[in-house]
Amino acid sequence: MTTAPQSRPADLVITGCTTLTHDEDGSGATAGAAAGIGFVDNSAIVVRDGVIESITTPEAVADLPAVERIDARGLLAMPGLINCHTHTPMVALRGIAEDLPIEEWFNDWIWPIETNLTDRDVELGALLACAEMIRGGVTTFADHYFAMDKVAAATEVSGLRANLGWGYFSSEGAAGRERSLDFALRLRGAAGGRITTSLAPHAPYTVNDADLAATAELARENGLLVHIHAAENKEQTAASIAATGRTPIETLHRAGLLDVDLLVAHGTGLAHGTGPAHDDLAVLGRRTGRVAFATAPKGYLKFGWDTTPLRALASIGVPVGLATDGAASNNTLDVWESMTLTALTQKSTERDPAWLTARQALHHATTQSARAVGLGDRIGALAPGRRADLILVDLTGPHTQPVHDHAATLVLSARSADVLTTIVDGKVLMRDRRLLTLDVPGIVEELHPRLAALTDRGHGRRIQDYDPAAGSS
Repeated sequence: MTTAPQSRPADLVITGCTTLTHDEDGSGATAGAAAGIGFVDNSAIVVRDGVIESITTPEAVADLPAVERIDARGLLAMPGLINCHTHTPMVALRGIAEDLPIEEWFNDWIWPIETNLTDRDVELGALLACAEMIRGGVTTFADHYFAMDKVAAATEVSGLRANLGWGYFSSEGAAGRERSLDFALRLRGAAGGRITTSLAPHAPYTVNDADLAATAELARENGLLVHIHAAENKEQTAASIAATGRTPIETLHRAGLLDVDLLVAHGTGLAHGTGPAHDDLAVLGRRTGRVAFATAPKGYLKFGWDTTPLRALASIGVPVGLATDGAASNNTLDVWESMTLTALTQKSTERDPAWLTARQALHHATTQSARAVGLGDRIGALAPGRRADLILVDLTGPHTQPVHDHAATLVLSARSADVLTTIVDGKVLMRDRRLLTLDVPGIVEELHPRLAALTDRGHGRRIQDYDPAAGSS
């Protein structure tokens, strides 16, 4: 702990909480480790200019002038959760396409419906999604969708932090890639620095080799993250090998995308442990860029897929952040749920009750997720100099008492509804479960009359065809 200086008024002082801490610099250990996660009782957090100035004791700040003070006795302070891969406007499609294989889900439902999207549909969906995430303790999200100026507008109004990328397919020609770059360059640094941006090619099966290589070069020239779906399931990987002789990860490597900053959604179809012919771990081991994966286990369970191999990725130092994907497949944007399911599915997949401990799951939810979205030095830990993105969690409910181990309680007992207060850049977005920046009834009132036109599939159009063997050339 450090001592808060007695100077001009702080913007915010939080007192009396138990604080989740990482090791001294907040960076944690290697991927998969517990990162020195601990808990300090009866602490105080001082925020100034959107940054954590100090973590100290209530006594040390008793006389410190502050614009706002929060009495957090009985609450736990932790870094805000990070949704590393989602499609926020798809909350408007929550529950519309259920109990389907992925090809029917895309071809018969989602891609026909998305031809109907208007800019206002996108903005209303993004606003509703931001409200859901704030209530669930999410302070940052990475979005990959269309009409992203509208998602940026929703992000700014909500007060959240986000990495945003305008998705594109090769079927759009050069215009799709150029629009994604234009958006990324125009919007990075928007919303007072809360918005960062990425290039967002959809996937190796919808974006050809030439466009992937061009994307890698644009990312290198402009210092941009690339956010892409790849190796989503084993069937995709098998189809890619049959069509091109390469796995999706080998295709990314050939395009140069493993040599830039890259966020890969899903990766449940990584080829590993089956022999040397196609070893994605060996390919990833040759990366020179900062490569990370995002895992969204609820959707994998629904589609009957395997899960992201966290243990294998940890063995080569690749971080894995937590995600929800879109609510059309995941039904919620609840990263707390993703954290619980990640811990449990990893134990089941590895047949090892000692793998993915509660502290390891918290590491994925905090520092690894921050690295995945390119913000590893700014968020993901409560430490002096980090942005003041944090949540206050109530652990006094009957489902969380008694608390023998804070980590186990957070990962396996607590729920997103236990988040009482959500703070981004030192600004309170939700206090005592009351949203302060968004009007949910108003958003829903405008969205509902639009749903019939949005969800009509009678026109027979699709924005794209799902064919996991396509894309390469």
